[in-house]
Amino acid sequence: MTFSTLVLLLVFFSAGVHADDSQFTPEYQFPQAKPFTLNDAQGNEWSLAEHAGKPVVIHFWATWCPYCKKLQPGLERLRLANLDSDLEMIAISFNEDKGAEPAEVLKSRGMGMNTLIEGDSVADLYGVTGTPTTVFINRAGQLVWLTRISDPDSPKLDQAIEFLLSE
Repeated sequence: MTFSTLVLLLVFFSAGVHADDSQFTPEYQFPQAKPFTLNDAQGNEWSLAEHAGKPVVIHFWATWCPYCKKLQPGLERLRLANLDSDLEMIAISFNEDKGAEPAEVLKSRGMGMNTLIEGDSVADLYGVTGTPTTVFINRAGQLVWLTRISDPDSPKLDQAIEFLLSE
């Protein structure tokens, strides 16, 4: 087969593939985030349903987790950078040792995000098996990204926030 024939076939099949893709490929539908209600350390109730229409970031963590401690300053930086938006960022503590005080631990680390406690049932609901796990929910209530990144400077975290806020 000559080079020109190969190029011609490549152009022909490429054009056909693009036409087919535009007609038959549906947009990806993200799964709906599962509703839940938890309390913070002061007993105040927080419900995902009450934050419908807002982008939400959920940071699943535990006080004993060194990777969570590493990630948290990056999440706090993103939270503070977006205070003027409708972004909600919460931490859900789960798989804790007896007597753990997650809200106090985050406060001592300089974290200002709301901390929900005893989140084992919500971690199970979202299929979270390890820490840290961070979940990104868009304004339509769809789970658009779940990550176990522990690098506080990962550009993927910034990109995920930008995506949430751009919708």
